Amino acid sequence: MTASLEKQPNVDQWLSLSGDGRVVIRSGKVDIGQRISTAIALIAAEELDVAPDRIDIAPVQTGISPDEGVTSGSNSMQDSGQAVRLAAATARQTLIAKAAAMLDVDPATLEISDGLIQSRETNRSVTIWDLQGDEPFDIPIDTDVEVKAPETYSVVGEQVTARGMAELATGEAQFVHDMTVPGMLHARVVRPPHYHARLKSLDDTAVKRLEDTGLKIVKDGSYLAVAGPDEYAVIKGAERLAAAAAWDKGKGLPTQDIYESLVGNQRVSLPVADGIPLKEPVPPLPDPPENAALTLRAHYEKPYHMHGSLGPSAALSLAEDGKIQIWTHSQGIYVLREALAGGLGMAQEDLQITHVAGAGCYGHNGADDAAVDAALIAKAIPGTPILLKWTREDEHAWEPYATCMAMDMQASLDSEGNVIAWSQESFGDTYMMRPRNSPPGEGAKRLLPLRYVENGADDPVAQPAMRYHVGIHRNLDPLYNFPNPRLIKNLVRGLPLRTSALRTLGGFANVYAIECFLDELAEASGRDPIEFRLQHLDDERAHDVLKAAADRLDASPKPANRGRGVAVSQYTNSKAYAAVGVELEVLDDASIKLHRAVVAVDAGQIVDPDGLAMQCEGGFIQAASWTLHEAVTFDKDGVTSRDWDSYPILRFGNIPEIETILMDRSGDPFLGAGEAVSGPAGAAIAIALKDATGLWLRRMPFTPDAIRAAALE
Repeated sequence: MTASLEKQPNVDQWLSLSGDGRVVIRSGKVDIGQRISTAIALIAAEELDVAPDRIDIAPVQTGISPDEGVTSGSNSMQDSGQAVRLAAATARQTLIAKAAAMLDVDPATLEISDGLIQSRETNRSVTIWDLQGDEPFDIPIDTDVEVKAPETYSVVGEQVTARGMAELATGEAQFVHDMTVPGMLHARVVRPPHYHARLKSLDDTAVKRLEDTGLKIVKDGSYLAVAGPDEYAVIKGAERLAAAAAWDKGKGLPTQDIYESLVGNQRVSLPVADGIPLKEPVPPLPDPPENAALTLRAHYEKPYHMHGSLGPSAALSLAEDGKIQIWTHSQGIYVLREALAGGLGMAQEDLQITHVAGAGCYGHNGADDAAVDAALIAKAIPGTPILLKWTREDEHAWEPYATCMAMDMQASLDSEGNVIAWSQESFGDTYMMRPRNSPPGEGAKRLLPLRYVENGADDPVAQPAMRYHVGIHRNLDPLYNFPNPRLIKNLVRGLPLRTSALRTLGGFANVYAIECFLDELAEASGRDPIEFRLQHLDDERAHDVLKAAADRLDASPKPANRGRGVAVSQYTNSKAYAAVGVELEVLDDASIKLHRAVVAVDAGQIVDPDGLAMQCEGGFIQAASWTLHEAVTFDKDGVTSRDWDSYPILRFGNIPEIETILMDRSGDPFLGAGEAVSGPAGAAIAIALKDATGLWLRRMPFTPDAIRAAALE
């Protein structure tokens, strides 16, 4: 049973029928462009035998929707998809029994078509809406209920138009940024220079002048904001208020080289076994085994990455009668509600949070903090709706980033080319700063705006994540059959930037290091890199995706001056399998041109093939952007990569031809696929770069400057 079903075990918590011939499905997972609402609607339609266009997906709202934590970790299909599947199958079984009793026939003689239940014996019929009406089912979900066999599917696995796609194409889609309500004020926050700066003084004369123009100024400790009816006037007012503020900058941000800090700072180090950290002493790195024919060492690095949401974060809030409503694109509205209620000293039931589509991202970007900004300003101006928008600079400089990481690798091979010793140590800051309130009071510390209000929260101190494949140690445990691997996670203290979850957490860096190191081992031992991997893979599904990607990439001759690389992984060693092949060229200016990508994915039973392909292709593109371009920059006065020039991303002109191979496992469980492609994509690019140039670049991003520097070493 999934955690979602354990918390919400009743059919009525997931679905209901309405008298107008509709089916309402409730999920705690939000749609951020990954088409989860489309997939869940197809699952419900299949199990209930109704047309998909009869399915309505209810807005995700605290107190009404199931509490499924956070939409993250590629868990939506495995958790919410499975819960809806079992709830719909249970409801169908109940409706069949009711129809049999009403029609006085054997249940086995009944057939359902688009909600019409008909007897083959008597030809009498009744609709599921006539049977149930608007009444609750009032029954628990039968986790052992018989679900439909794949060979009987009529909608699952078929190509469909994604929900909301027409509105996106025509411009009719409404995002939280577009919300307009009577009496609404626009708002902007005035930020300090960096995390540790605090307000020293504020020019009262300048504040009075702003207020005389009709603007409202919110000041609470070091928290400053401007609100007013005209958005442009608010933007200009925020600029004037910023000029009127003097800040105590303190010592600023640490400026020691981050890669030196990663391996040199104080840290919490834990061994990892079978994907789980152990509270045990770290074993020393042993000498190579006596029968080692070859031992290699390598060190890989990646910088801080930002989410880079193309639309900056926003939220709408209204505070009245001691309660607060928030409309936000947060991926964890229940988690946010609990943390914010604690930070404001409110009862959770006095906070209602509704998800509204906004800036799409994968991970903990600025959405939660923008929601808190809106709530703080609304609380200071009660009875007035507040639409708060972050600026591009806010989003780039204040969102939580993915930590920089370093990976130390050592491995030994015997004379037959078998890996007989494997060691990996991964170093990084936390990925686990979503505002979870465990222990109590911790969630409020993770909400950035609450650190700046009077008597605000202390900066949080990260503790090592101890669950299976979480944080730094995600995909640290190799999928390969290496004997007794030595795996160490190092949570490093004193690093300069605020970090939290971004797509794949540590999986991107760990898979990059593992797969590149495997190619280095294969090269050093004179073995074919694909055969070398297959030699160490016992998992047939991993074997299949690897062969599919490699064979397809090699189906055509490799042009001169191009390089190819292939990498594979299973996300968290428990979710979707993905192999990626890349063909690229290094141009005369040392920039990389991506020509081809082949992505092979096994995500179990496929529900929405176009949605799955989109996830795979999007994952490749984002990973390519990280690998070739992205790195957060900073100095002691704060983050300096505050726009798209100082934080470049992959552009349309370098999107390769992408071929996606979906390996349907009919009848198998759903496997989360949203993050499966990213790790092998980054590794495949690095391997292809080596194939094209003979250079191993072990620090991302692979910019022209980095390639030229490597060529001169």
